[in-house]
Amino acid sequence: MTSIIGPASFNFFGIFPAVILSFILPVIGIGLFAYIMARRFAPLVRANPDSRFDQIGKRVKNLILVWLGQIRHPRYMLAGVLHISIFAGFLILSIRSTSLVVVGFSDGFVLPGFGGPLGDIYNFIKDYAATIVLIACIIAAVRRGIYKPKRYAVPENYGKDHTAEAVFVLGIIATLMISESLFEASQVAYEFQHTGHEHFLAPLSLVWIFKGILTSAPQNVLQGLHIFTYFVHDLTFFFFLCFLPMGKHFHVITSIFNVFFMRVQKGNIKPVMYGVSDEGLDDLESFGVKKLEDFTWKHMLDFYSCADCGRCSDQCPANAVGRPLSPRFITIKARDLIFKNYPMSGEIYKSNLLVEDIYTEDEIWSCTTCGACEEECPLGIEYIDKIVDLRRGMVDEGMVPQSLQKPLKALEKRGNPYGKMEKKRADWTKDKEFKANWQIKDLAKEKADTLYFVDSITSYDDEIQEIARRTSIILKKAGVDFGILGKLEKDSGNEVIRFGEEMLYQDLKEQNTEAIMESGVKQIVTADPHAYNALKNDYDNLVPVKHISQVVAQKIISGELDLKPCQDPEKVYVYHDPCYLGRHNGIYEEPRQALDAIDGLTRVELEKSRDRSFCCGGGGLMLFYEPEEEIRMGVLRVNMAADAGANIIVTACPFCLVNIQDAIKVAGKEGEMEVLDFTELIEQHLY
Repeated sequence: MTSIIGPASFNFFGIFPAVILSFILPVIGIGLFAYIMARRFAPLVRANPDSRFDQIGKRVKNLILVWLGQIRHPRYMLAGVLHISIFAGFLILSIRSTSLVVVGFSDGFVLPGFGGPLGDIYNFIKDYAATIVLIACIIAAVRRGIYKPKRYAVPENYGKDHTAEAVFVLGIIATLMISESLFEASQVAYEFQHTGHEHFLAPLSLVWIFKGILTSAPQNVLQGLHIFTYFVHDLTFFFFLCFLPMGKHFHVITSIFNVFFMRVQKGNIKPVMYGVSDEGLDDLESFGVKKLEDFTWKHMLDFYSCADCGRCSDQCPANAVGRPLSPRFITIKARDLIFKNYPMSGEIYKSNLLVEDIYTEDEIWSCTTCGACEEECPLGIEYIDKIVDLRRGMVDEGMVPQSLQKPLKALEKRGNPYGKMEKKRADWTKDKEFKANWQIKDLAKEKADTLYFVDSITSYDDEIQEIARRTSIILKKAGVDFGILGKLEKDSGNEVIRFGEEMLYQDLKEQNTEAIMESGVKQIVTADPHAYNALKNDYDNLVPVKHISQVVAQKIISGELDLKPCQDPEKVYVYHDPCYLGRHNGIYEEPRQALDAIDGLTRVELEKSRDRSFCCGGGGLMLFYEPEEEIRMGVLRVNMAADAGANIIVTACPFCLVNIQDAIKVAGKEGEMEVLDFTELIEQHLY
């Protein structure tokens, strides 16, 4: 014979047709896979609803960039390159693996269109893909099994380490690559021996190497190897398919769906219950997430899709300072609970209260909602909405930290966390020197095009009130016609909703919305990123909202604002990105453009900047919270600025200003470093 016998025509021991085995393996494999997926789908059916079929264009874009393009993976370069290599190779070889299943029934089968030049091109690419995937698997296995990067470590109290599973899966993938290449190489070598025909193979590829090794092998060895490697590949393929839903590698299947359904709008918080209006909240028997099935189906899908890569926790500031929170394990513990409560056979178990069963109160309250975890995740897993939903459930059960009870009660009574009188909200305008030079409109009495929304900390904190005055001066000199709501203004509620006090937030939002709409303003400006985020993303159908840094940058470009040369040219400045201005709203360049417009100002960048900025830990009600931690986030941030060679930290958030001021003292860097609010630096350099 001049052609090797394929699996569809081969008989074991000359009597048992191999085609029967080729039929049994897919039937069992596909049937078992369908059963497993049905069991895995059960908790999603029982979960709460989620609205994820909007903005299809953006979702397709995410699918192309985040899932197919893997754009987030190179943020960890070595791991990213390895993953992209394996992922791309897997996609390329999936065509070959699919066709090989059919080869078991029809020798020489090729997919339609792959019988000519296209097939030759594909085979050339496929052979290199298999080679690259094998090399990547070996490197990844050594890296994961021997060098063990810290972000993969699993503390004893969090459960089992997944290193063995990861290395095992890499071994499965390597087996697929080797068996497919040997299957083809044995055929090519066999035909070369009998016909002298030299197939063109990709040089230095696995097939090329194996063909060279097998060229002189006996005919019976090549025939046996051809059949053996086919069934090794087939068996491994279907074993792998059924193994994936059993652990962390479920993401190989779910990631495409998880990325498609990932959030397309940043900054906002999901409603208490999709399909329930704000007016209908009073009719709900329970708020938030208390048991497993209270999560939405998308959040269940998140649990399935976690690759356990540890990137979220590696970037989490709460985890960095030793708080009892690691976003990675928020997901893993929930996935383990799903696997426990929804076993592969038998009855489904009822869930206990999550905060009593798998989470702790301190763990959930430790989150600053900075968004670093979500920004880093290559699979679109969400954490903030889950944390907020868990807090809603805790608040509903009366599980509120002692340190937060007083500011929340003050917000309910006075509309601000300090418990100060509403009529004192505009007292910052009464400073003698300021009042003598600047008159601020009260929108309850006068009309203006723009509302300056001051918010609570800037209205009531004696030191932070300077931000309000400087913002007003900047707006005046920029020619902006603006006013304030004064006593009609309530706290924006950005932290109130994120701390789970839904009904209090709804009350604050309703009062602010009514006052804003009655004022007749055409736009809102604020110097507080938290207020900016709430008004822009959490409120409904308000007028456009801008941060003061956006106004300044625009006015500089238009020539309506001109800045003096730098007053301290010998100092080195660094800009700290506030979480709710940067990550949640994408405002990175405008503050930098404004700083760079000051002639002679020397500015450096922090290693952790822009979408990787490190939270200062002082956002909103976090100023009142007393967490357990080894070191303050603000101290770490100050040390980062010092390492960058900066003398002056500039931020554009009143909460960051307070926290970094305190952190400089704690870090023992008074006299060496100082922090300025963006408005202070700009106002200093106004003509």
